[in-house]
Amino acid sequence: MSDGTPLLEIKGLNIGFRSREGLAPAVRGVSLHVEKGETVALVGESGSGKSVTALSILQLLADSAEASGSIRYQGRELMNADKRTMRDVRGDDISMIFQEPMTALNPLHTIERQISESLMLHRGVKGAAARERVLELMHKVGIRDPETRLGAYPHQLSGGQRQRVMIAMALANGPDLLIADEPTTALDVTVQARILTLLDELKAEMGMGMLFITHDLGIVRKFANRTCVMQGGEIVESGPTARIFASPEHPYTQRLLSAEPTGTPDPIPRPDAAPIVQGESVRVWFPIRKGLLRKTVGHVKAVDDISLSIRPGETVGVVGESGSGKTTLGLALLRLIQSEGRIVFLGKEIQGFNQRQLRPLRRNMQVVFQDPYGSLSPRMSIAQIIDEGLGVHDIRSPDGDRRAVIGAALEEVGLEADMMDRYPHEFSGGQRQRISIARAMALKPDLVVLDEPTSALDMSVQVQIVDLLRDLQKRYNLAYMFISHDLKVVRAMAHRVMVMRQGVVVEEGEGDQVFDNPQTEYARTLMSAAFRIEAKSA
Repeated sequence: MSDGTPLLEIKGLNIGFRSREGLAPAVRGVSLHVEKGETVALVGESGSGKSVTALSILQLLADSAEASGSIRYQGRELMNADKRTMRDVRGDDISMIFQEPMTALNPLHTIERQISESLMLHRGVKGAAARERVLELMHKVGIRDPETRLGAYPHQLSGGQRQRVMIAMALANGPDLLIADEPTTALDVTVQARILTLLDELKAEMGMGMLFITHDLGIVRKFANRTCVMQGGEIVESGPTARIFASPEHPYTQRLLSAEPTGTPDPIPRPDAAPIVQGESVRVWFPIRKGLLRKTVGHVKAVDDISLSIRPGETVGVVGESGSGKTTLGLALLRLIQSEGRIVFLGKEIQGFNQRQLRPLRRNMQVVFQDPYGSLSPRMSIAQIIDEGLGVHDIRSPDGDRRAVIGAALEEVGLEADMMDRYPHEFSGGQRQRISIARAMALKPDLVVLDEPTSALDMSVQVQIVDLLRDLQKRYNLAYMFISHDLKVVRAMAHRVMVMRQGVVVEEGEGDQVFDNPQTEYARTLMSAAFRIEAKSA
C-alpha cells in the first residue's frame, strides 16, 4: 500500500475449539503480514494450524471456534466483522482456493453456474458476457475443450480438473488477496507448473498478494518471497524464503526440509516369477451420447489397447497428467469397471468372471484410494471398517477372534491396536491413510493398486508411508501398481514406469531409464516439470 500499510496483517491470532473437555487451542499468538504483490508461504505438517489460520481471515471457522486477536485487510479490521462486510469481501477483495475441491464445489450445479456465480454477485455480469468470462478463465487454468465442460457437474471431472475449476472461481473477479490452501495438491506436475506460472503472472499483472499454504516445499522454494513455518499452532520460524532454505534455524524447520522420499526400491526377489496380474490389449471406452434418443456419436478412449504385467515383489509406477487414464487402468485390472481385452490374475483368466466367481479372488486384489477420508465411512469405527472385509472372507485369528487380526493390522502400519474403536474424523490425514493401508493389508493380498496414496500428505508423512509400503512389500512379496503424479515418490518406489497420456502408454521401461533418459518429448516434459526445482537449486 502507498502509505506502508500491509495488504493483510494478522497480529496475536488465537483460535480454539470448544468441546466437552473444554477449549482445545489450535492457533497460538500467530502474527504475519502479506504485502501487495508478495507471496507468503505458510508451511508445516498436517494439524499445525495452517488452514485454520487461513479460514479465520474470511471468518469461515466452525461455530465451535473461538478467535481473538487482529486481522486487518488494507487497514480495515475483519475480526468479528458483520456478515454484510464479509459478504462484500469474500470472493471479490479476497478469494480462497480450498484444498478439497470435491467438497468445496456444489454437486448439484454445473461448472458454468459455479464459476459465474461470483461474477453475477459482485460484478453484475450475466448471460453471454458471463459465459465469455467463464470460458476465458477455464482456458487460463488449462481445462481442455472448456466449451464441452460448461454443462458438466463436479463428479464428471477428474480431481485435477476440479481443482482447476476452483482456481478459476477464485480468480474470477481479480482479487487483491488470494488465499491458496494446497492449490496444486491434486494436480500432475505439468499442470502444476502451468498453474504456478499463471498465478505468478496474475500476481505481477494485478499486484495481487498471496498467502500460499502447501506441504510441497519444492514449490515454496521457487514460488514464495517469504516463508512462515508453523508447528503446533505457532509460527516457529519466518523470514525470506532463500534464507529459510539455505540456513534454517529452528530444529523443526531443519527436519521439515530434510524430509523427502529418497532411495530406490529393493530388487525383485524372483525376476523370472509368473506375473500376479497380466493385462493384454486392455480397453476402456466410454460412449458419448447425444440427442433425444441418446444415440452414441463417439467414444472417450480412457484406456486404449494397453498391455502390462506385475510380478511378485514388483512395483509398476503409472504416471501421467490428470485424465490420462491411470486410475481407469487400475480399476479395469481389478475388474471394478467394465473393459475389453485379456486380464489374467493368479493364472486365471478373469475377464469373463461374474461377481460370484470374482468374490473369492477379491481378498487377493486390494486398492488404496487417493482420499482416505472419502473412502472411510464416517459412521463406522476403524474396527468396523477393517472387520467388514475380514467378515466377507471369514478371516480370523486361530482362536476365532477377529479383533486380534484388526489390532495386528493396525500395529503393522504403525498405529496402536487400542485406536480401533475410534472414528475416521479423530485421526490426521496421515493416520487415515495408514488405516486405509491396514484395511487392504489385513486381507493378506497378492496385488495392491495404490491410487495416489501420498498426494494429500505432508512431506514428512510421505516419507513414512513410502517406507511403510516398501517394508510391507518386502515382508509379503507384494505386487504394487503405484499410480501417482508425484514423480519423486514414484522414483523411490517403482521398478518399472509407464507414462500415460490420453489413454495410451507413450513410454515405458525400467525406472532409472525413464527418469534419467526419457525418450519421448512428453516424458521429458514431465521429468523437467517434476525435477526442475532440484536442478535450479543444485
